[in-house]
Amino acid sequence: MKRESIYKRYVPKYEQVRENDDNTYWFIFNSDKLLVKIIDNQVIIPTAISIEELNVPFKSVHYMGILNEHNCYAVNTSSIELQDNSMNFKPLRSLYDYLDEDIFLLSGKALQIIKWDETHKYCGRCGSLTDTIEGEYGKICPKCGFISYPRISPAVITAVIKDGQILMAHNKSFPGNRHSIIAGFVEPGETLEECVRREISEEVGIKVKNIKYFSSQPWPFPNSLMIGFVAEYESGEICVDGEEITKADWFKELDTIELPSKMSIAREIIDWYREKYCSK
Repeated sequence: MKRESIYKRYVPKYEQVRENDDNTYWFIFNSDKLLVKIIDNQVIIPTAISIEELNVPFKSVHYMGILNEHNCYAVNTSSIELQDNSMNFKPLRSLYDYLDEDIFLLSGKALQIIKWDETHKYCGRCGSLTDTIEGEYGKICPKCGFISYPRISPAVITAVIKDGQILMAHNKSFPGNRHSIIAGFVEPGETLEECVRREISEEVGIKVKNIKYFSSQPWPFPNSLMIGFVAEYESGEICVDGEEITKADWFKELDTIELPSKMSIAREIIDWYREKYCSK
């Protein structure tokens, strides 16, 4: 089942259009760690009328728009000393099973804005200090005019189906017995479909056909846009590359392996497969 659009709750804005209130959201990062409050085993984003009220020193603040009728901001801090014992910095990746889905997606957006601002203070062409462009997330060099925007790296992720079975693979970076579907970044000069064919061929040695778009998901690790597909097996025998993929096989029942988080597009596609092929 396709997830609902975040824009039912969130209105992106570059400039503040309303006053802050006590429920203003503050997405505060120290490196890749997000500041959260843990109350009664619930993980929530700190809210306050101002960043000063939270007693967290900050390096930069970026307005992000309106969530649930309240302003929200991305904040960069270098401090890890907190006066509120209920607040902690947690790696964002570790929170995607605990945060509301829209909150997690906006946390990812906040992290990408902060990283972009931090790494584009100087012009990539001539080295001059850049200026922030009003009304958009952009940096311009006052000396040579070079403009830069937050980086987005497209990546494909594909379920391959063969005789009602799905190809599942274990990446060397996965913990335990976790398996997922095949993914990889798009290279210069490739179409998305060509990337699907190349990645599957490189990582597991087979060919696919009838590649069809499924859905997409922003993924801030580090700055990806995951574009999901479903494809049919065409030919070849599974032969893992041994570098990224250490094992792969065709599965019908998935109870013997650990699956990706339910918030990931990988799991969304896998759950689609289970509903379509395993419930019969």
